[in-house]
Amino acid sequence: MRWEVTGREPLIPKHGGYRKLKSFQVAQLVYDVTVRFCDRYVDRRSRTRDQMVQAARSGVQNIAEGSQASGTSKKTELKLTNVARASLEELRLDYEDFLRQHGHPIWPRDDPRRADLIARRPPNADAVAGWVRQTRSGPSGRHGQRGREGSGTGSTVSTSSTASTYPEIAANAALVLIAVACGLLDRQLAAQATAFEEEGGFTERLYNRRQAKRRGA
Repeated sequence: MRWEVTGREPLIPKHGGYRKLKSFQVAQLVYDVTVRFCDRYVDRRSRTRDQMVQAARSGVQNIAEGSQASGTSKKTELKLTNVARASLEELRLDYEDFLRQHGHPIWPRDDPRRADLIARRPPNADAVAGWVRQTRSGPSGRHGQRGREGSGTGSTVSTSSTASTYPEIAANAALVLIAVACGLLDRQLAAQATAFEEEGGFTERLYNRRQAKRRGA
């Protein structure tokens, strides 16, 4: 890519670098976790399976595309980042539907397992899977097996099979990661909106540069 090298700000500012964005990293983890979750717990013939995977992928792809577009269009960056946020919200609803329809609870915000997963900052899907196994076999996993009221679902955890808690923990783990990604994207959107208001987009920069050139600046 050609850059204008002067003492002023470049006409096309630095852009891309999305792999370093925390929002991208967490969204990519959500995607990997969702692919595994669907492979294990969602019927291959179900349309929901494809929708979940595509929603997770859309979150990742639109963050990347928005970052790449930011050099010449802050408006496009905002739009695509918002599409990524909306895709993850759609995915969140799919996981909540799964839990409700299978009689599993949605963990409340103050559930210590949520805080534990966030504190661990799992780097990949293998780490999340390990956390799910550990949580299932640990004290909190045994607690979940006894049965309790779900948060806002009115359902109780099934005790008919010890294995039934695995999808509960895995789906709630995905919801935790989605919440983190959405929080990061909300802050990212706010920063992008502020930057757009204060600095304008490529069209404004191009106009100002031409005006300055005509004035002999």
